[in-house]
Amino acid sequence: MTGDPDPRPLRSLQRIVSPFSSRLLLCVLLAVCSLPAVVVRAQDTAMPPATGQPPAVDYDIEIDAPEGIRLFLLENLTLQKWRGNERVDAEQLKRLVDAARGEIATLLGSEGYYAPRIDSTLDQVGNKWKARFAIVPNELARVGSVQLDFTGAITGAATDLRPSIETLRAEWALNKGDIFRQSNWEAAKRNLVQEMSLVRYPLAELADSRAEVDVKTGLVALTLTVNSGPAVVFGELVISGLARFPASTISNLNPIRAGRAYRQAQLIEFQRRLQDTGYFQRVEVSAELEVAATVAPANADPTQPDTALVAPVRVTVEEQKLQRVELGAGYSTNTGSRGQVSYERLNLFGTAVRLKSALLLETRKQSGQLSLAFPTTAAGERDSLSTWYKREDVQNETTRTSSIAATRAWGRPANETSVTVLYSRERKDVTADTGIETTFNQSLSANLGHTWRRTDNLLSPTRGYLLNLQAGGAPLTFLTSARFGRLYGKATGYFPLGENQTVILRAEAGAVIAAGRERIPADFLFRAGGDQSVRGYGYQQLGVTDGSAIVGGRYLAIAGAEIIHWLAPRYPNWGVAAFVDAGNAADRPADLKPVYGYGVGARWKSPVGVVNLDIAYGQQVRQARLHFSLGVSF
Repeated sequence: MTGDPDPRPLRSLQRIVSPFSSRLLLCVLLAVCSLPAVVVRAQDTAMPPATGQPPAVDYDIEIDAPEGIRLFLLENLTLQKWRGNERVDAEQLKRLVDAARGEIATLLGSEGYYAPRIDSTLDQVGNKWKARFAIVPNELARVGSVQLDFTGAITGAATDLRPSIETLRAEWALNKGDIFRQSNWEAAKRNLVQEMSLVRYPLAELADSRAEVDVKTGLVALTLTVNSGPAVVFGELVISGLARFPASTISNLNPIRAGRAYRQAQLIEFQRRLQDTGYFQRVEVSAELEVAATVAPANADPTQPDTALVAPVRVTVEEQKLQRVELGAGYSTNTGSRGQVSYERLNLFGTAVRLKSALLLETRKQSGQLSLAFPTTAAGERDSLSTWYKREDVQNETTRTSSIAATRAWGRPANETSVTVLYSRERKDVTADTGIETTFNQSLSANLGHTWRRTDNLLSPTRGYLLNLQAGGAPLTFLTSARFGRLYGKATGYFPLGENQTVILRAEAGAVIAAGRERIPADFLFRAGGDQSVRGYGYQQLGVTDGSAIVGGRYLAIAGAEIIHWLAPRYPNWGVAAFVDAGNAADRPADLKPVYGYGVGARWKSPVGVVNLDIAYGQQVRQARLHFSLGVSF
């Protein structure tokens, strides 16, 4: 059969294939068209991803104002703090500049410049932006009037009780005519409330304060209201934390009497006393104001109002470990290399007596010591018993001393008194022209000493003075080789000279009243030279020549002057010093011919005192010597 094929099957196939072909063609076209985009995306992965943020800008700040104001603004402006930040784009920079105008007004207001004229511009030159501020600060605002009002118990208190309303008003720090700065205003308010809270009114608080500025006149009206709260007196002592020690170890040190007016200084003094005992590793002393009641104790202060709150005194302690062993090593330019081991035991035999022992081995001196320190009595007396053995080899004189002493001390560090009874037995070997001369000496002596400390800092003083006076001797022949009397004094003064200089003046003198120095133990005689004596000379190098040895004399005189320049503000704990020392020891006052030492040194205020490193030249011996010392010898 011939002819054209039947078209019906073909049309049927087209109806099936045509939709599929068109879809396939469309997919192919889409794939081809999208290929460049895929390639581009593949290439883009090798580049940093786009952040979607405008590029960061670089800008400078120019402030046209008096130098002090310009530096102050540059230190505090937010615009300055954001410089160099990659997140700051052009729009953000414009917002920062706009905000800076208000910020400048606020900052200047805090310094007493109200209603200043502030002009600002922001320009772009190439890729660099510049923010300019022209500022006319106008006159400083001044205090126009001050109104101090008080509420609370202080309004009914006697005028002779400090703090009184009259004394608080007289001591107010910001008065009419003074320049008004926000920092001074805040400090004056804080000091006023603190002054009230230190004595009698620990609950004092600021009730209201306003500073109203008259922009036209530049005057500020100050209004302040302080609520003293109720008067507070101390209550009974409450102790917690004791386990091994009796309560008397705390109560005997208590300077606070129940019923007396609250004084924060007494709480601080009580805490200091407890910390100094060595019994506790943590001490907290406070008045329990939250449980204060209006019930007055039997011995209440009659000057206090009946409505005064009675606050118990809470002492919370954490006791030290029962035993402690310490090892140490070091070097001294006086006595050479040093090794030390010490042992301490608290609460010996359950009596709160402290046992201390130490073995010290140095190049020129070796010693062993054992002491018992008894708890402070209710009268504030501190008793101790000590015994020690010491061997010292200095300037061809070798001494071996055995001693036992009983000491009673009392008073605060600012005014401390001590009485010591001491028995010493000594063997002394002196290198003489004929060989070694050996003598045995002993003495039973008593000594009274008093120390005054009036400095701004006990560890690193820069102002004030230290003074120590002693008098004693061995007046009896019992257990004594030769009777004698002894006087000794030492003083150091600290005088600020300008902002970063300190002048230190020292003086030391002593005298042994006796027919001669023979048979008097070496510890009671005097020699000079060394780190905290006459620098430029060896340790105890100055004294009386006896054969080949230098021995102690009956008289001593030393003086020194030093100036320290502290490298503040960049290195506030470091300083450089220059000094001159003079002095000597002799057997007669006429022989006290001073020798001189002078030099330079470095100073460092460490946490435990000033470290001194000096290079001194001894004029008599014509040589330089290195000296190293720590702290104040007092």
